[in-house]
Amino acid sequence: MAQYASYRWLKMRKNRLNTQCEVKDMDEIYETQPERTDLPLVVIPVIIESMIESFEKNFELFKDIARVRMYKDFTLDEDTIVARCAEADAIIVIGFHCADSILDRLNAKCYAFGGTGVANYIDLAKAKERGIRVCNVVHYGDHAVAEHTIALLMELARQVGKLDRQVKEGNWDGVDGYELYGKKLGIIGLGGIGQTVARIAGTFGMNVSAWNSHVPEQVLTDLNVTPVDDMNELIAGSDVVSIHLPLLDSTKGIVTAQNLEALKPGTMFINTARAEIIESGALLSRLQRGDIPAALDVFDHEPLTADDAICHVPGIVLTPHVGWRADGAFKELTRQMIACLTAYFAGEDYNVVVSER
Repeated sequence: MAQYASYRWLKMRKNRLNTQCEVKDMDEIYETQPERTDLPLVVIPVIIESMIESFEKNFELFKDIARVRMYKDFTLDEDTIVARCAEADAIIVIGFHCADSILDRLNAKCYAFGGTGVANYIDLAKAKERGIRVCNVVHYGDHAVAEHTIALLMELARQVGKLDRQVKEGNWDGVDGYELYGKKLGIIGLGGIGQTVARIAGTFGMNVSAWNSHVPEQVLTDLNVTPVDDMNELIAGSDVVSIHLPLLDSTKGIVTAQNLEALKPGTMFINTARAEIIESGALLSRLQRGDIPAALDVFDHEPLTADDAICHVPGIVLTPHVGWRADGAFKELTRQMIACLTAYFAGEDYNVVVSER
């Protein structure tokens, strides 16, 4: 930190920003170049603790370009987020939905979203209408999400969590595993993450097919992936189905209830992409029959509560939208978000999803 002497820790009273917020009297805030009030202000109102170090190491890239104010805690309270961003010219969005009720109360003109599927977190039409630039990050977590997908697959196949609990309870019964070698994996969406999953699955000896494989023929050849044009055919012919489409207007609800009817009993189903890619309510309805082992990292509404119906599907494996959370992904995500903002302040474009112009 010595190389950037204008960094400093500040203890700032929340009522300096908004006295109506119901929070602790003091907040720990990391602020750069606080004396440079001539510079625009970037605010990070919410942060995941494991990402703090990655941001701190890169803040010097904002030197003489923008001040940064980072709150070193996590909250989903709208009033708190709005209060923290009241003075912001640009906002980094990590881990919270930037609802219309937040956009309508702020004056920031650039939002850098810490993920790819920004349409699920910010109303892009409203942003365009208000002249707000929205940026995202791309291919930052291909390996992280792919590895999490494989972790979920292995949990379904070998039930390591259950076995661990058994042994610690003095139970030596064990459970029978499901061998992946020679099984058929159907991937829906063969982008960066889907390709990485295909590559890993190939090393297990799985036979991989993919729908929506708009990739060069050479990629299919290199990965030994068979393209299938009909989604029902892909699903019906697979032992494991894994979703890897991005959430776009064209992909929202693209996997329908009718498609899910093609799942044969015992087919493993994994989604680490976005819940909205599947027709609303269709997956829960199909899983409640109890014949499809499933593992999900994404949900129609987040966070889930313990009484949510999906939590009570027998045998289901659930994780709290953490597929992207890994050290390598944090580094690349941080780099791209900072690049988005330095480009914005320089009048340039970088990963622009919605232009202010």
